[in-house]
Amino acid sequence: MLRLARIASPAVLLLVAFLALLGALAIGHGADPPIASDPGPAVRYGVPIAQVLVNLGIAGALGGLLLAVFVFASSDDRYTKALDVAAAGAGVWTVAAAVNSVLTYASVAGVPPSLGQAFGAGLGSFLTDPTRSIGRAWLTTVLVGAVVTVVCFAVRNQTALVIVAMGAGVGLIPLEQQGHAGDNATHDIAVTAIWLHVIFASLWIGGLVILAAIGWRQLRADRGSRAPVDGLVPVLERYSTVALICFVVVAISGTVSAQLRVGEWDKLLTPYGILVLVKVAALGALGLFGAFQRRVLIDRLRRTAERRFFWIAATVELAFMGLASGVAAGLSVSAPPVVAVEAAASGNVTPAAYLTGKPLPPPIDALKYLTAWNFDLLWVLIIGFGTVFYVWGVIRLRRRGDSWPWYRTALWIVGMAALFWVTNGVSNVYEQYLFSVHMLEHMLLTMAVPLLLVLSAPVTLAMRAIRKRDDGSRGAREWIMIAVHSKVAGILTNPLVSGGLFVASLWVFYYTPLFRWATTDHVGHEWMILHFLIVGYLFTQTLVGIDPVKSRPPYPIRLILLLIVMAFHAFFGLALISNEGLFLADWYGAMGRTWGATPLEDQQAAGGIAWSVGEIPTVLLAIGVAILWSRSDEREAKRSDRRADRDGDAELEAYNAMLAQRAGRE
Repeated sequence: MLRLARIASPAVLLLVAFLALLGALAIGHGADPPIASDPGPAVRYGVPIAQVLVNLGIAGALGGLLLAVFVFASSDDRYTKALDVAAAGAGVWTVAAAVNSVLTYASVAGVPPSLGQAFGAGLGSFLTDPTRSIGRAWLTTVLVGAVVTVVCFAVRNQTALVIVAMGAGVGLIPLEQQGHAGDNATHDIAVTAIWLHVIFASLWIGGLVILAAIGWRQLRADRGSRAPVDGLVPVLERYSTVALICFVVVAISGTVSAQLRVGEWDKLLTPYGILVLVKVAALGALGLFGAFQRRVLIDRLRRTAERRFFWIAATVELAFMGLASGVAAGLSVSAPPVVAVEAAASGNVTPAAYLTGKPLPPPIDALKYLTAWNFDLLWVLIIGFGTVFYVWGVIRLRRRGDSWPWYRTALWIVGMAALFWVTNGVSNVYEQYLFSVHMLEHMLLTMAVPLLLVLSAPVTLAMRAIRKRDDGSRGAREWIMIAVHSKVAGILTNPLVSGGLFVASLWVFYYTPLFRWATTDHVGHEWMILHFLIVGYLFTQTLVGIDPVKSRPPYPIRLILLLIVMAFHAFFGLALISNEGLFLADWYGAMGRTWGATPLEDQQAAGGIAWSVGEIPTVLLAIGVAILWSRSDEREAKRSDRRADRDGDAELEAYNAMLAQRAGRE
């Protein structure tokens, strides 16, 4: 039974995935011959089949890396097996992506694949020509998969593997920018949704496949025993926590993607809408199985030796994952009801629409600062999880009988709300059109939001609330401790480094191509938010932080550092105010706005924001440092008084005796 389950569980995933793909192609007509330039059935069916293999390869790679860095100890044999599966998955990812790049070119060119010189030259141009974004995306996917394959075979250090996993996730961005997410007015949110969907679905599927393989070995070793399966229970508990997060992200991102492509409710009755409903049903079933695993299966394995329930649940869950994977691949080649049309193609060729792909927003006024919203799914999820986890940590402390200052919780919630407004509110609506709004976003990200978050002491809360692992594996608490006490953290929290990064980021960003990238490209915009938030957090943590750092500078050094930063901020603001030339003149100066200030006046207003709004939190920081300095002196005076009471002021008596001795010698 166990041997059959070992073979059947992964086989069920593959079998159901390919059957679901064929059904999705039949319903959605994704493999029907085009009107002209038919590349042949091998290409029409080969592209979605290769896409399924790419997706499953990515799932194996990311799932293996997840279990290696979060579930297993590096000394555990299962750690090595997880990395071997990750390397094999990355190998499948690489080969399938290479095949898909060839088939995709054949589909675009409308010719069947061949070994001829003309086909090879066209394929080379397709993969390397900067104007052929889809070809470059597939080439990037192949290269990233190859690098992950080699690293998973060669590297066994857990910290290095975390960097590899993050690099693999970032390397998938170019591919997710293509297809249905690549050319419409909702491009930004569509790209974010599909990227999150692929990453977290891969972690979910890959983790379960590897657990099924490893769990078989665990249960086989315990065969004949009536004792609880202790070795598998903590692994399932850790995976179920990750799976719950993956389910939430996959459900939300999938809903957003479906809404963008289906549009109205009546479009759910179209072939594309029917496939979406099938995928939603599979996702709902997976959610139910996840709840069963967390509430029933783990407890049963902890108490008894009932093995068959694990295999029943794992096999059925993998079957539904295969169903969702096959339907997803069929959807990727099926035409959605909502056709993505670029502004230029639709006849709406205003300058703003041509540059941004979106119509020019209405004139900005005071009310718009409260009512204008453009939701960024990535930051909505980050802020949501950040708020939930912080509150959960406080609740866990209170249930344990420990105290946590209420004002820290309030500061965290206010900080998360401020970050939500900055990343989803008026700045995310107007920052591409008004330099002043962009500068307001920048100043809040670097000065105001980090101050609120630092004073809420999230690292201290995590250290107290998250359970410590005792089996050598690294959970959230262990990874936070490694990050806080690492050499990199020690360097970054050095006052000279954090202050230098804070000042240099301001000047380097605006006087290099980084500003254009962050303004015109959604990926660059996300990088900008993350960069300025981290730089501001490090600088604030160095000055007034509560969380542990390797070393803190003396209070006079902190005040001097703040004065230097204030001077650079003021100088930068004055430079913007007095500058007669436009930053990104072919962007901000070419929007065709007929409302609001002129581009040059708006840039000068941005300088005023950099000077004034940026200085207000700096002044508050200076006041905070002065207060901490005063309290530190008071605490030192009290300690000296208590020491004097204990030893009769021996230190002062010794000092006076030394002076008397010197006077006697003179």
